[in-house]
Amino acid sequence: MHTPTVDDPFAALNPQQRAAVEHDVGSAEPRPLLVVAGAGSGKTNTLAHRVARLIGGGADPQRILLLTFSRRAANEMTQRAGGVLQKTMGLALSHAPTTLPWAGTFHAIGARLLREYAGRIGLDESFTIHDRSDSEDLMGLVRHEIGLTQGQKRFPLKGTCLSIYSRAVNSRDPLELVLKTTFPWCAEWEAQLKTLFGAYVDAKQEQNVLDYDDLLLFWAEMAADPELGPEIGARFDHVLVDEYQDTNRLQAAIIQGMKPDGRGVMVVGDDAQSIYSFRGATVRNILDFPQQFSRPAEVITLDRNYRSTQPILDASNAMIEQAVERHAKQLWTDKHSSSKPQLVLIPDEAEQARWVCNRILEHREAGIPLTQQAVLFRAASHSAALELELMRRNIPFVKFGGLKFLEAAHIKDVLAVLRFAQNPSGRMAGFRVAQMIPGIGPATATRLLDIVSEAADPSGAVEAFEPPARCKEDWQQFVALYRALRAPGLRWPGDIELVKNWYLPHLERMHDDPQVRAADVGQLAALAGGYGSRESFLAEITLDPPEATSDRAGPPLLDEDYLILSTIHSSKGQEWRSVHVLNVVDGCIPSDMATGSMEEIEEERRLLYVAMTRAREHLQLVVPNKFFIKQQAQMGDRHVYAQRTRFISPAMLKHFEECAWLDAQTAHSRQPMPEAVRMLVRERARNAWK
Repeated sequence: MHTPTVDDPFAALNPQQRAAVEHDVGSAEPRPLLVVAGAGSGKTNTLAHRVARLIGGGADPQRILLLTFSRRAANEMTQRAGGVLQKTMGLALSHAPTTLPWAGTFHAIGARLLREYAGRIGLDESFTIHDRSDSEDLMGLVRHEIGLTQGQKRFPLKGTCLSIYSRAVNSRDPLELVLKTTFPWCAEWEAQLKTLFGAYVDAKQEQNVLDYDDLLLFWAEMAADPELGPEIGARFDHVLVDEYQDTNRLQAAIIQGMKPDGRGVMVVGDDAQSIYSFRGATVRNILDFPQQFSRPAEVITLDRNYRSTQPILDASNAMIEQAVERHAKQLWTDKHSSSKPQLVLIPDEAEQARWVCNRILEHREAGIPLTQQAVLFRAASHSAALELELMRRNIPFVKFGGLKFLEAAHIKDVLAVLRFAQNPSGRMAGFRVAQMIPGIGPATATRLLDIVSEAADPSGAVEAFEPPARCKEDWQQFVALYRALRAPGLRWPGDIELVKNWYLPHLERMHDDPQVRAADVGQLAALAGGYGSRESFLAEITLDPPEATSDRAGPPLLDEDYLILSTIHSSKGQEWRSVHVLNVVDGCIPSDMATGSMEEIEEERRLLYVAMTRAREHLQLVVPNKFFIKQQAQMGDRHVYAQRTRFISPAMLKHFEECAWLDAQTAHSRQPMPEAVRMLVRERARNAWK
């Protein structure tokens, strides 16, 4: 990219990016716009410049809705837009009009709108939001209460029930179709699941709680309402959506309901990177976008890549060209290289781990830090052998996909206290809090919650409650805390300090590693200071939580350099100088669990494309020839042979350097594969089934 000048802050943009930024600026009726942004094509930069251009052209920042999939992305785009405005308008950054009050995730913006319109749609504005774990627990409680745990046959577990419910809500498909296509082993329970889901919805309403899906569902219903939809849509002149390929049908319906003619709508995304159907996302949204509004959308393609070398792009382009349906593009770059991506044939998984470790150390000696190298895989279990080899060689690493921050018991405890104070009707939070007190079990906790739910004054009900005699002292300490948390004069974030001081002694009693967990609680308290109120903190921390706890994930404490291990799904949006992709064989990529339909196979193709386009300089696809399968019920331990992924056809091999791992003892050679060896490996793979 060129360096922008003071006279032209958009000089850094290429012609396609600039066309997207300038699209219908100043028009009274801006047409809908789809920006098909290829991997590494400067999508975020383009969107940020678009925001700056709109504001610089007179758009009111209060009337710009920017929807992203993480709060971090919204903040980054807001800051970048501020930098452009600073250059455009000659203002100090602190005075540039860069505040975008309506920038955030779909779920966070939905929560704000629902609080504003709560009275008009039959909600209590003091509602609290359940995270996934709380929603599962409530589903499990309802499942038990209506007798679905007492049958003679195995009924789906609470997590499966919630997944079915969530898929039906987000896909907008009938339950019968969801069961048939996604959960066929649960199809016989359709009638009982309908009963369960009805009772689950009633329980949420009684407890004044919403789950993640409700935030989109209620917003979509408001957008579809002939009175509320136009009213909400009229609040925004411009609606910009990032990562549109990751939206589900509910999210697309929200945009269409608010802006049925597409006026002021701009979406950015890449259909070739649509890989989250398991969350309800559908690639159809971005494929069909140009015809979804009363006026056809303009389509601008960003195909200049600023990340990878041309040989890596050539291989990636060749693979995604085989997709059944797509927005056509050919990624190109001016980063030339004589090194092709490597297709490395390995005897087995153990040799794969050794080869990858050797290659990583070679790169490190050549000046590529470990933090600029990544090993990607389709499923978290695929890295087990590699992790053992890394530990044996004392190579530090971080694996993404570990325990999430809000899943840690101690963090859930603290948040439960705050939620119970915020919403005394929330039984899941109250049930958890009551049982933190020594001497109180499920029966006593249930009795307490029954009394609180019927009381006009929850604080008074808690104070009047008679706990078992053995916990009188601990109970009085909790009563004092609850009274303080419910007091109208308490100023945030004093709430969380009160909870922390009350909870730390319980932490020492309940856990073997209280020091580490106390640090997490301290981190949570520090995060709380960045929010304006308890209500906003509880909503935002639930909708956009930190990635991991300090004691379960994150960089090794004693190493400044560490390797990145990640599932491909978790790698999206990242890039590294060197990328290894493990197990590039049929059965792993595509996963043998995701080949039941053409749609699933096409998503698996896109998944490999995402992995390949994370690499900047070096790309290694590793193909083990056989796997050792333990404890098969009928056949015992055995080896199975694998075949290179179907997504790399023979015609595509010209884009790769084919290598064989020939010397397992010295573990340093990397030689072109002799034709005889290549033919032998292919023949064994073809005949493995015999």
